[in-house]
Amino acid sequence: MTMTDHPRTRELREPPAHVISSSDETLEVARDLAARLRTEAAERDLTRHLPEQELREISQAGLLAITVPAEHGGADVPPSTVAEVFRLLATADPNVAQIPHSHFVYVQLLKSAAQPEQLGLFSRLVLRGARLANAQTERSGRTAKDIATVLTRTPYGYQLRGTKYYCTGSLFATWLPVLARLEDPDSEHDGEEHVAFVPADSPGLRVVDDWDALGQRLTASGTVELDEVFVDRAWVVRRAEAFTGSAPYGAFAQLLHAAIDVGIARGALDDAAEFVSTKSRPWFEAEVDRADQDPLVVQRFGEMYVDVVAAEASLVAAGRAVDAAFELSSEETLAEASLAVAAAKVLGERSSLAVSSALFEVAGTRSASVADNLSRHWRNARTHTLHDPVRWKLQHLGRYALRGELPPRHSAI
Repeated sequence: MTMTDHPRTRELREPPAHVISSSDETLEVARDLAARLRTEAAERDLTRHLPEQELREISQAGLLAITVPAEHGGADVPPSTVAEVFRLLATADPNVAQIPHSHFVYVQLLKSAAQPEQLGLFSRLVLRGARLANAQTERSGRTAKDIATVLTRTPYGYQLRGTKYYCTGSLFATWLPVLARLEDPDSEHDGEEHVAFVPADSPGLRVVDDWDALGQRLTASGTVELDEVFVDRAWVVRRAEAFTGSAPYGAFAQLLHAAIDVGIARGALDDAAEFVSTKSRPWFEAEVDRADQDPLVVQRFGEMYVDVVAAEASLVAAGRAVDAAFELSSEETLAEASLAVAAAKVLGERSSLAVSSALFEVAGTRSASVADNLSRHWRNARTHTLHDPVRWKLQHLGRYALRGELPPRHSAI
């Protein structure tokens, strides 16, 4: 049976998604969706109302297919456009923004490492509205890089066994890319990491909604259990190809994480300004009528604004560096992309944490109300920024600044 006639690859039951044709259309659609997401973001977080419908709208609007290659019918927009999409969505609701992160990373894996027929298959599925999530991280190893999940060769294909954690978006996915080590003594790649793309409704695959973090509460980053799950040979991609190829795979993934942090910072600043202007009272010693006239509050907002625009400018610069590395790959452009993204990630983390905390300082006691749920900004920032430690970003930046040492090529830089 070939991959094109396997029942799991047939058209999805949902109506075909809209196909976006350009970067301009991409950003127009993203702005419209972000405006709608913002209106109920606080309530969704407060009640833990999972954004299944919101993800379906994003998918149907065509945003999840914007990086599909042009030769397969997609817009193939540059990384800088994708980063701006993530920033816009995260400004409105970083939960919803984080959910498709792995989708774009694994589409990029397919573009970097898949066989042409595999890329064609999954391009068609994504254009129609397929949603990819992730089943990558484990807890049993000495570090997060240790993978115990096994992909075993069988006479009929492959079989997956293992348990994955922090599987963001898994509840909403139609396909789950699973990171596993190949167990095939007859293969020259025995023991190497591979990604198996598995239909989310596969027998033996169980998605557990047990994500209980203090922030990013709606990302469905729970557990995925794999018990002898069948995998067609055509759904398996060797991961190493993504890091030996010409595309800055790690920098692209980290760029989108930075965009989420920068979006959180802007969202916190916007909500702080709205709250102070409409609900806060001025401190009596200021001798003004409104809180937004208090010169000390104005001064603090100026400091917060500088934090946010500096992070946004760094993100734009990083996006351009990643674009350049995609357009003309060389040791120099790949290193410049990783370093620019590392700097953006540092500034994004600092601004998101600083502004979401200062929000309460400028807005006053009333801002601590559970009903207003302004705490979600700090909780989301603190949770998302744990994803990759910026202390290691600073290490790589420092080594380059001091010794001209180029950063390594892996998924976190």
